[in-house]
Amino acid sequence: MKFRTLITSIVALGTLLPAFIAIETPAQSVRPRQVKSAPSQESSNKKKARPRPLTAKEHRAAESRLSELGYWTGPVDGRWDTASYHALIAFQKVEGLKRTGRLTRADYDRLMLAERPAPFETGDEHIEVDLVRQVLFLVDESGTVTRILPVSTGSGKLFTSQGVRREARTWPGRYKIRTRIAGWKKGPLGRMYYPNYFMWGTAIHGYPSVPTRPASHGCVRIPMFAAKPFSRMAKIGMDVIIHRDGVTIPNAVIAGEDK
Repeated sequence: MKFRTLITSIVALGTLLPAFIAIETPAQSVRPRQVKSAPSQESSNKKKARPRPLTAKEHRAAESRLSELGYWTGPVDGRWDTASYHALIAFQKVEGLKRTGRLTRADYDRLMLAERPAPFETGDEHIEVDLVRQVLFLVDESGTVTRILPVSTGSGKLFTSQGVRREARTWPGRYKIRTRIAGWKKGPLGRMYYPNYFMWGTAIHGYPSVPTRPASHGCVRIPMFAAKPFSRMAKIGMDVIIHRDGVTIPNAVIAGEDK
């Protein structure tokens, strides 16, 4: 009898124990699942939206507009060639844009609204070289900038020529075209195409490499396609004004051939 009562008590305790434990054990907190919301239609459209590609007609219009503003494009024939590339580089330099040589939709829109740049000085026909923007202006007697070219001037680095250590600088100042040479001229630092000397061995000349930054030994490099016609325009005795941030300083004396 006692044994049966003991068994009954154990069974009853086993039945109640889980409930007791369930009641006494604190419930564990359950974090709600975070459901990522789908991107809105507006944000999706912004990511997908890309500028409309330029058409062939717009490329022709860009070339024509560059020429109208004075950028040296060569013949306006609808072909986007090396001359067009350099004209666009010059435009990007003048306007403070990224110097890519690629005509983007943003560049095209800016070009259509742009105006011909103003010269540093007016007066007699002259040549201006802007060391900051790395561009060259041909300015006529009326003060109009008639031609614009990208240039690459002195890099500022040290180099050795003919046993002499020099700094590759294009010095601001007021100079004149002293002499010109047709075709190629070989100097201690390399060859120059149609050099127009304005100080000792320093010249404005054509060169195969005209990067968007200063890279020469002191000369003013211009694109090859423009070197010959530029040399015809750069008359002996024509003023050459080289400035930085709108300032010229007394001419510096640099000896030796440069490029």
